[in-house]
Amino acid sequence: MNNSNNNHSRLEAKNLTLAYNKKNIIIDLDLEISTGKITILVGSNGCGKSTLLRGMARLLKPKQGMVYLDGKAISKLSTKAVAKRLGLLPQNPTYPEGLTVRDLVSQGRYPHQTWWQQWSKDDEELVNKALISTELIPLANRRLDTLSGGQRQRAWIAMALAQDTDILLLDEPTTFLDLAHQVEILNLLYQLNKNRGRTIVMVLHDLNQACRYADYLVAIKQGKIYAQGQPETVMTETMIQAVFNLECRIIRDPVSQTPMCIPIKCYST
Repeated sequence: MNNSNNNHSRLEAKNLTLAYNKKNIIIDLDLEISTGKITILVGSNGCGKSTLLRGMARLLKPKQGMVYLDGKAISKLSTKAVAKRLGLLPQNPTYPEGLTVRDLVSQGRYPHQTWWQQWSKDDEELVNKALISTELIPLANRRLDTLSGGQRQRAWIAMALAQDTDILLLDEPTTFLDLAHQVEILNLLYQLNKNRGRTIVMVLHDLNQACRYADYLVAIKQGKIYAQGQPETVMTETMIQAVFNLECRIIRDPVSQTPMCIPIKCYST
């Protein structure tokens, strides 16, 4: 069962340069996100993965080049127009004290509100669907600060779901979670992609998880794309050495049959 909207939104970057304090972090980068697929960005700390995600979400103004959403420059679209098609889960999202899970998830509907059309039955239905998809109905009235890290992360994903966008961008959605909760979150995102046709772009640190869940891997080195494609073609010993400064062996994951990195030693820089 695919998302009811067959005209999936398209996202791409052309000649994109992004900078912080005049220092170029992403340099003249071209990237077309595969619609209806899971794309995972990997690379060493400071290589520009999160910066690229922020640029593609229109949170960072390009120094040069452009991000396009459905063929239109994202910088020219209104915040509301972007929020209807693209949802972002940043690395350390913050929330007001006392907010419940349902309150947070309901905020995903704000881009769809207008002064003449306030909260509707559709809004209520989408919030409930998001709570069901993320198995949060039993926790709907709990305050966020009483939840575990995994539960809280599910609540943020539910908010992004309630936003009902074609594209979901997630910056390290598994950070600070134990292994069981990491797998829970990644399985949830995988199901959203497969069952609802959501286009998902995320930054992950764990290379073996990235290979297991990605349709496409993008390896970034010093602000540029070093390699991109299916995990089988991107995940090589040469790429790991060049991008992570690490000697390794690549074997086949016995469960998923995807490439698996066995680290051997780190080269001194």
